[in-house]
Amino acid sequence: MRLNPALTITIAVVAAAVLLGAAWVILKPAGPALASAEFSLSAISPNADGLDDITRITYRLRRPTSVSIYFLDSGGARYNFRADNPRDSGEHTLLFSGIVDGYPLAGDDNEAALLKRVLQNRSYTWVIEATESNGETTRLTGTLTVTDSDTALPHLRNLTASPALFTPNQDGINDRATINVWLGKDIPEDNLRVTLIGRGGEQYPIAEAGTDVLPGREGLHTYDYDGGIDNGVNPPPDGDYIVRAEAEDAIGQKMQIETALKIQNSGLPRAEIYLGEVEWSSATVVIGQTLEFTLTVENYGTAPIRTFGPWSGTMYDQEQNSNTLGFYEEDGAWRVGVDCDSCIRDYPWRWALGTPETLTPIVENGETHYYLMPNQRAVITGSVTLTQVIDARNPQYFWAGLIHEAVGITNINNRVDPKQITIEKP
Repeated sequence: MRLNPALTITIAVVAAAVLLGAAWVILKPAGPALASAEFSLSAISPNADGLDDITRITYRLRRPTSVSIYFLDSGGARYNFRADNPRDSGEHTLLFSGIVDGYPLAGDDNEAALLKRVLQNRSYTWVIEATESNGETTRLTGTLTVTDSDTALPHLRNLTASPALFTPNQDGINDRATINVWLGKDIPEDNLRVTLIGRGGEQYPIAEAGTDVLPGREGLHTYDYDGGIDNGVNPPPDGDYIVRAEAEDAIGQKMQIETALKIQNSGLPRAEIYLGEVEWSSATVVIGQTLEFTLTVENYGTAPIRTFGPWSGTMYDQEQNSNTLGFYEEDGAWRVGVDCDSCIRDYPWRWALGTPETLTPIVENGETHYYLMPNQRAVITGSVTLTQVIDARNPQYFWAGLIHEAVGITNINNRVDPKQITIEKP
C-alpha cells in the first residue's frame, strides 16, 4: 500500500520532534543553571597601587542563561557590575576592579554625568545571578570587602565650544572652534577624550592643543578644532552636533559632559583660474596706457569661498596696490592678483572674484560678506595703468594668480599664463 506523501512528511516531523525532546531530556544537565561561583580575593583595595587592586571572578553554568553580577551593601542598596548578559554554558572568568555603574552619593556636586564609580570602603554581599529563558533564577553569594579605594572622581566642569556656530571652510570667519574643559583630577594622559558626535552617531575625535597643562593633568584643557580641513580632510557635514568630553581615571571611574555645536557652510575650499587662461589686452603698451586682463575663476570645491574688493573692473595705477586702495589682506579671503618681473611685492594688484551683484551675500557675525558658491564660475576683469619703464626689464613678464590669503597659493594658481609685455615710450 502506498502512503500519502503529506502523511509521510507529518509522521517524519512528529518523530523528529519526539527524538529531539527525548535527547534534550537525556542530555540536559541536571541541577540549577548556575553550578558554582567564587571570587579569588575576599578583599580588594582599588587604588592603582598594584596591590590587591583586582579580584578574579569565576563562575560555571550548566546551561545558557542571562547572568547578572551585582553588590549589596548593608542597607540593601544595589550596585551593578553586569546586568542580564547572555552567556553560554561552561566556565567563565572575568576581572573586577571595584568599578560598577555610576551611582549617586549624598553631597555629590557633579556637573558631568557619572558613568562608572568605584565601590566605597565597606563590606558588600556579592551576588551572581543566572536567569533561564523560563524565568527560573539561581543565585550564589559571598562577601567582598573594599578598603583604601581611590574614591576621588575625575570631575569635568565648564565644557564650552566657541563659537557655537562653526563654519570650517578656511574663509577666515569662525573657521576654528575652541573647546575648553576643566579636569578635576590627574588621570592617565590618554584618558581625557573630546569627540564631536553627529546625529547618526558619527564620531570625530578632537586632538588637544598644546598648553601649559600637560595631557591628563588637573586643570583647564584646550582643544583647537578645524574640522580636519588643515590636513586636507573634508570637515563634518553641516548640522547640529554634540561635543562630548569623557574622563577616566586610573582605576576606571568615568565621567562625561556634553555641549552643543552647530556646523554650517562646511567644506574644502577649492578654486582655480579656469583652463589656466588669461586674456591680456596687448603685448605692447604705451607708457601711460592700461594693460587689461580677463579671466575666469571656478569654485570646484565643496565650500563657498569668500572674497572682497577691490571689485572686478577696478583700474590701478602702476604705483598703487590693493593696500593703498584700502583693501588690506584678510585671512581666508580669495582674490585674483596680477604680478610682474619688476614688482617689489607679490601680486600687488588684486581684485575680488566678481562684484556684489554677481556674488552671494552671507551675513556672519552681523557683517555681510560675499562668496563665490560651489560649482560657480566668475569672470573677473581689471587693468593697470603702466607709468614706469625699467629699461633693464623691458620687456617683462606679467602673470595672474589666485590667492587664498594667509593660507597660500597652490601651484596651479601661481604664475598663470605669463605674458611678455613691452612698455613703449611715446
